[in-house]
Amino acid sequence: MIYIRLCLVIAIFGLSVIVAPQNIAPYRIGVGRADCTGPPVEIAFMGYANLKQKGQGLHLRQYSRAFVVEKDNQRVAFVSVDVGMVGHALKREAVKKLQARYGEIYTLDNIMVTATHTHGAPGGFLMHLLYDISILGFVPQTFDALAQGIYLSVKRAHENMHEGRIFLSKTTVLNANINRSPTSYLVNPPEEREMYEHDVDKTLTQLRFINTDDQLIGVFNWFAVHPVSMNNTNHLVTSDNMGYASMLLEKEYNPTKLSGKGKFVGAFANSNLGDVSPNILGPKCAKTGNACDVHTSACPKGEGECFSSGPGIDMFESTKMIATRIYEKASTLLKENEGREITGEISYIHQFVDMPSYNFTTINPNTNKTQLIKGCIPAMGYSFAAGTTDGPGSFAFQQGTITDNPLWNAVRDFIVSPTQEDISCHSPKPILLATGRATFPYEWQPKIVATQLLKIGDLIITGVPGEFTTMSGRRLKRKINETAFEILMNSSRQNTQDNPNNLEIIIAGLANVYSSYITTYEEYQQQRYEAASTIFGPHTLSIYIHQYQKLLKAMLDKTKVEQGPIPPYLNDRMLSLNTGVVFDGHPIGEDFGSVKVQPKKEYKLGETVKVSFIAGNPRNNIFHEKTYFTVERQINEERWKVTFTDANWETRMYWERKSTILGFSDIHITWTIGPDTTPGVYRIRHFGNYKYILGGVFPYEGTSRAFKVNSE
Repeated sequence: MIYIRLCLVIAIFGLSVIVAPQNIAPYRIGVGRADCTGPPVEIAFMGYANLKQKGQGLHLRQYSRAFVVEKDNQRVAFVSVDVGMVGHALKREAVKKLQARYGEIYTLDNIMVTATHTHGAPGGFLMHLLYDISILGFVPQTFDALAQGIYLSVKRAHENMHEGRIFLSKTTVLNANINRSPTSYLVNPPEEREMYEHDVDKTLTQLRFINTDDQLIGVFNWFAVHPVSMNNTNHLVTSDNMGYASMLLEKEYNPTKLSGKGKFVGAFANSNLGDVSPNILGPKCAKTGNACDVHTSACPKGEGECFSSGPGIDMFESTKMIATRIYEKASTLLKENEGREITGEISYIHQFVDMPSYNFTTINPNTNKTQLIKGCIPAMGYSFAAGTTDGPGSFAFQQGTITDNPLWNAVRDFIVSPTQEDISCHSPKPILLATGRATFPYEWQPKIVATQLLKIGDLIITGVPGEFTTMSGRRLKRKINETAFEILMNSSRQNTQDNPNNLEIIIAGLANVYSSYITTYEEYQQQRYEAASTIFGPHTLSIYIHQYQKLLKAMLDKTKVEQGPIPPYLNDRMLSLNTGVVFDGHPIGEDFGSVKVQPKKEYKLGETVKVSFIAGNPRNNIFHEKTYFTVERQINEERWKVTFTDANWETRMYWERKSTILGFSDIHITWTIGPDTTPGVYRIRHFGNYKYILGGVFPYEGTSRAFKVNSE
């Protein structure tokens, strides 16, 4: 195809794009995806802090998705992982693996690793006690699975790089998210709130990656919503709404491939999701359906917990509906709006920051006097224990608590006492856990966080180490834009035709290090869950704004910044109360893989097939890039074709421990036959590994009898 339209010379940020035909690719780009599913059974999930919520099977596999962009020997990589959050040790391990293969091409500075924030995946990988305690400590199997998946996704993107182009576009997604702390949002300045139509961000921002043959090779979308459609009663590993939206998009562009396979990579990454819920029917008292108190999220005695849900009749339907709404908007945007092309240089900047030691002075606009802004030693407030309407905590606590209690203070002080300086610094937050003072058996929460910017042309991806609330994210974006405008206007490189409004800021949440929440100063005064979990005190957001403004200026001025204090190495101090698999056994006269419950002879569309096998513990082999089972359709007498795996929405795997003493367990596999299923003869095969009592792990498999699927 011959292009006669020419590009104009652009000088944004002092970068020139020489007049050239439109089909000249400005970048080398690559995308990659890898399985990073953790142990699907016996390990508690990370997100709801519920020790009872241990894995009992698998619904949707976890994936790591990455893109790499290079120009003029400058390279950046962005990774989105189906996981609750990212810890520094996890990113460090993935970078270590990449450097072992590629040298110094990839570093902590030019790779950004973010989490979708699913609450339905195994934990035990963060190496800070508060975040791992509900998982009973560190879980090497989870950590290794995630680190390997991150590494492989970047490796595959690296090895599939070729010339290409990048386009940015946006759309609005309605009826997919609500603000779960609306009273906190309303205390932000009226003039600031009037700048926005909604109390949560409804914008989906999309980057599409196209090769020189105009083929779409990958799409990354950012949208703000908590992946908590699957609530704290769920025991199946799941990537939740954001993960399923990715699977739907990838299935559309890899139509002949199995789920999780194919060259096209479609990611849905998260943004400023701190106060954003997908449970759009809102909070109700669980036993009566009456409305909860809007500020405290409490219910009258006897009416149960305050719990949000929706829009479906159960959590599975809700997950599907929210995911589909997000996916459909992204898919439509791909078809109807090419967007504007991103061109220009690539740069990046990264710095570790000791938050409790961070301080600067500013002019208070209300008093016109100099004010000292400083961070606090980490601490969690009372309302942290109350949980949220997406996952309520203890009945003993309510959101919005700003007064302490002598009894709970005594319990707190028995663990570790905050200093008077801590109490004053965090005010009006009453401190429930002085996490920054606790060091046994190792750090409870991080003090050092990672701050990072990736720039591709006039696009800046801002990696934030926690969950920014809606207004926190908006304020940060606005301040970065204002800073860029000021730099451009005062720069000798400025061209009169420059338009600083072309700058696009993406808030990439839960990046590199996890440090809980970040609210605005005003929201902090309300002390709902998000504020009680803002661990560095009331000025946390102001510190981040100050820090990212410094990083932006240094990046645009091409000046280096110091690395900052490196987070402590804690790998050798990890403790765990999780036991490994001791051994697997099977009943006399049976064997691993034997079918205990066979499918019926015939099924109709819409019915659910159920098969049970005598099994080993799924932790013996996580089957990365493989599957615990297949649904296969008969092609002829000798050939069967795999049509579904454990990565499909239509399938589920449940593991049941029958006897701990004897090591007996069963695996139950279900397949709900969709309306588009091809009629024919099918079977289900199960693959596993068992641990022999005298040592060694060995493979096995089993196959159900054939059954027929009819069209009616």
